[in-house]
Amino acid sequence: MILTPELLGALVAQLPLPPRDIHGVAHWGRVLENGQRLSLLTGARLDVVELFSVFHDARRFNNGRDPEHGIRGAELAQQLRGVWFELDDAGLDLLVTACRRHADGLLDADVTIQTCWDSDRLDLGRVGIFPRTELLCTPAARDPQVIAWANRRSILRKVPHAVLTVWDQDY
Repeated sequence: MILTPELLGALVAQLPLPPRDIHGVAHWGRVLENGQRLSLLTGARLDVVELFSVFHDARRFNNGRDPEHGIRGAELAQQLRGVWFELDDAGLDLLVTACRRHADGLLDADVTIQTCWDSDRLDLGRVGIFPRTELLCTPAARDPQVIAWANRRSILRKVPHAVLTVWDQDY
């Protein structure tokens, strides 16, 4: 896995919001698990999907309107590439685009970017929003069973296994 405890520690250390926030580490972990499940079905680049899970909200300044947070997350990924993780140029381009545009409501993009966006959108239950099929990009994410699975975990604010073990985060 490309996500190491060291990378996570570096991201948590610079978070503007508390790590237990609704856009924090548990959310990242659910986005990761959503993305891993979707990637098996979409053929998306798993390394990009995994990195998206932690960078897309890593520079959010508040829980309300923060239209630049995806851009800041993309810039952080560019800064930390080669320091805390390795990714080829094509993968970095996908990651940057996915982070920059993830809150824009777009549907059309490369399948890896779509998988990133869907993995985040499937975790909207935590803020009282049921994922709407017409706002999901991939057939895999639009599957009613996938939506139900992800939404249930989101509403319960499930702390994923990776957060507690692999990522070594104190929850």
